[in-house]
Amino acid sequence: MLIIILPIIVMQMIVAYIFFNAHWATVTANLTESVAADVAVATQLYSRDPTVANADALDALLRPDMQLSVRLKPGETLPTARRRNFFSVLDKTIGRALSNAIDLPFWFDTTRYPHHIDIRVQVNEGVLQFYAARDRVFAPTGFVFIFWLVTATILLTLVSVLYIRRQSIPIRELADAADAFGKGQDIGAFKPHGAAEVRRAGQSFLKMRQRIRRHLDQRTLMLAGVSHDLRTPLTRLKLALSMAETKEDIAHAKRDLDEMEAMLSAYLDFAHGAGQGTPEDLDLGDFVIGIAATEEIQATVAGPVEIEARPQQLRRALMNLIQNARKYAGEPKVVLEMTDSHVQIHIDDAGDGIPEHMREEVLRPFARLDEARTQNIEGVGLGLAVARDIAQVHGGRLKLDDSPEGGLRATIQLPR
Repeated sequence: MLIIILPIIVMQMIVAYIFFNAHWATVTANLTESVAADVAVATQLYSRDPTVANADALDALLRPDMQLSVRLKPGETLPTARRRNFFSVLDKTIGRALSNAIDLPFWFDTTRYPHHIDIRVQVNEGVLQFYAARDRVFAPTGFVFIFWLVTATILLTLVSVLYIRRQSIPIRELADAADAFGKGQDIGAFKPHGAAEVRRAGQSFLKMRQRIRRHLDQRTLMLAGVSHDLRTPLTRLKLALSMAETKEDIAHAKRDLDEMEAMLSAYLDFAHGAGQGTPEDLDLGDFVIGIAATEEIQATVAGPVEIEARPQQLRRALMNLIQNARKYAGEPKVVLEMTDSHVQIHIDDAGDGIPEHMREEVLRPFARLDEARTQNIEGVGLGLAVARDIAQVHGGRLKLDDSPEGGLRATIQLPR
């Protein structure tokens, strides 16, 4: 809007400045010089016969045709103060014209009467007062010009605002669609429209969305196929082991099989992604208390807070963090805090923590930082990665920090 509106306003200001300096001031100066000359001639004619009768005769002569009234005020003097006109240019122009035309002391007022200018000249008998029609002194086209200038500026500004707002609608719709797609939500019946550049950006977004969805579908199908293909031989191996005779070998083999099955389940869960499920209104306070009660851990909740979330995915993220903390640092604690713009769910433990320079690495898929904590003998390094994806799908983030309990604090921050 500023790109369009500011040039309009600046242009109109320049045009107004040029008009008043090159046209209006010149016309007004010519008019005031004419009135000043008439006042000077009337003063000279009066000085030849300085009587009230002569002043009345001059008034009868000048009033009809020259719109100049003359009256003698015997014994009076000129006022000592004068009110200033809002248009100071008019006062300066009249003062300069009268100074050039009259040698006697004078006084004038352009503000007292709406249709006349009061001009007074000091003579020996008193004050010779003149009333000149304002149209003879002041060019009325100035106000008309300003009116049309302001009107044109307002109309152009309104048209610009309406046009820009109309053009910004498809841009906002594109931004909303991109934001919804980033959160795994349906973008609805989004259709590019508006200016050619905006339509092109919308079409590129739809093509990108199709490519990303195709990539995700291919990843899911690939990992689902791997999982399906491996479950059959795993089942046969379990059946064969159930018929084996040595219990110790059977136990070791079953543990390996169970670990392989858990790994496949983790891969498949990760392939399914974090955007499944339908967003719904959720009381996060009750939700956190319910998970803490199920896991039999301590929970501190600041109060009820309503957010829009996918309950199953959010539960999965919190369970991953709780199980991760429990695996390496004993029983964790859950804390729900609220700010004006966000809610934060902290999972605190009292373990050894993770060094600060390794916290970003541990959030990557398949990361296993055995040296950062207790020996990692289970899992495939997807728990934190899945939790971070779920937080991002909800428009938030997962961050790792030092816990007040002495270990690691994993925080899911979500917008309110």
